Amino acid sequence: MTTIMKLSNFNTVPAIKKHTATLFFFHGSGDSGENVKAWIDILCRKELKFPHIKIVYPTAPAQPYTPNNGVLSNVWFNRKDISNNVSEEEHSIRSICHTVMELINAEHSNGIPYNRIIVGGFSMGGALSLYLAYKCNLSLGGCIAMSSFLNKNSMVYQHLENNKPNVMPPLLQFHGSSDTLVPIQWGEETYNNLKKLGVNATFVPLQRTEHELIETEIQQFIYWVNNIVKEQ
Repeated sequence: MTTIMKLSNFNTVPAIKKHTATLFFFHGSGDSGENVKAWIDILCRKELKFPHIKIVYPTAPAQPYTPNNGVLSNVWFNRKDISNNVSEEEHSIRSICHTVMELINAEHSNGIPYNRIIVGGFSMGGALSLYLAYKCNLSLGGCIAMSSFLNKNSMVYQHLENNKPNVMPPLLQFHGSSDTLVPIQWGEETYNNLKKLGVNATFVPLQRTEHELIETEIQQFIYWVNNIVKEQ
């Protein structure tokens, strides 16, 4: 039986004008929605806002995290290890996907079409976005994964192989060439696997960049989001 997580902490930035699209941005492991919002705002040199897009920065629930010796951490799901060679903790992933899909479905119920809802995130938050976009709801508008990866033999690959969908959200991936926590090869492998399965994906290597967000990446991300869900 799946344990249902609850999310109670959000940072939300309303659309400046008419709200016609929504962006969910998910932080990395051990972080918070408030912190990743502040990080992005610093790189933008102002608060990131869109005329038509509401931004939601949720905070992950506190739960035991195996790579941190089982200590309670704000993580979206558990992992056996920070490695793409281990099997996925499917129970944990399904639980958080169920929870976040409730938020996405609420946006849809409030009048935002699925194809105008974008999911994105940094590190583990990017991985969560990949599960949401290519396993949970293939009607979403787009997916952004920054310094992220999927495990080998991921449930995402199995789902796409078994279902062979005709339409999928476009993917924008960024990865630092000097990332020692999540090597760029893991991101490239994820990109290549998804591309082979039919995802319209773009991979942007960030030269001399470690496991971090940088200004040029955020500017490209903003441009891409504005292109995917244009102001109406």
